[in-house]
Amino acid sequence: MSERPRYRRLGLTELAAVIGEPEQAARTKKRADLGLAARRYIAHSPFVCLATTSAEGADCSPRGDEPGFVRVLSSSMLALPDRTGNNLADSFRNLAADPRIGLLFFVPGLTETLRVNGHGYVTDDPAVLCRFEEGPRPVELALIVEVAEAYFHCGKAVIRSELWSPDLDAAAAVAPGTNVFALDNAERPHTSLSSAEIHTLLAEGYQQEL
Repeated sequence: MSERPRYRRLGLTELAAVIGEPEQAARTKKRADLGLAARRYIAHSPFVCLATTSAEGADCSPRGDEPGFVRVLSSSMLALPDRTGNNLADSFRNLAADPRIGLLFFVPGLTETLRVNGHGYVTDDPAVLCRFEEGPRPVELALIVEVAEAYFHCGKAVIRSELWSPDLDAAAAVAPGTNVFALDNAERPHTSLSSAEIHTLLAEGYQQEL
């Protein structure tokens, strides 16, 4: 493996000289709980990115389900159902070591996103799991998030990326394709699965384990 290049690193003073100070509206938009607008946003959100960290590194995991799958237990607490995945449980392992957590909620078609930061832990408490009885499969574990900070993020990034543009369907046609795992494994010759086998495993998982 080639040695990584060492580029110039900026400190806080140098960074401030480039980007300046945040505007008053940006400094005051953060709040320590979930307001009505935030709760409504979460009720319509089918997708959230979940960031955790530990001494071994950081992880960002996508979570998705029907709109409102993340339950607002109170103005300071959320619950996320644990759905079937790859069983690596990176997020849960990280939280066991470091409870700090960051969430980024999306609502399709909206440019603004919602950021929620706080502390999280995993539970199997029936009083929480019963909140997800209407889901397609029984929920055995849930992630509790104790909210410390919540605020909306402006839509500039979503607008620049044209994330919700129907024209992006054309971009998908020239992207690597649905079997990205096979392409990734092709770069690692130690893998024992063929492209066809990976495609079959993915198709079965998407059909049977959602």
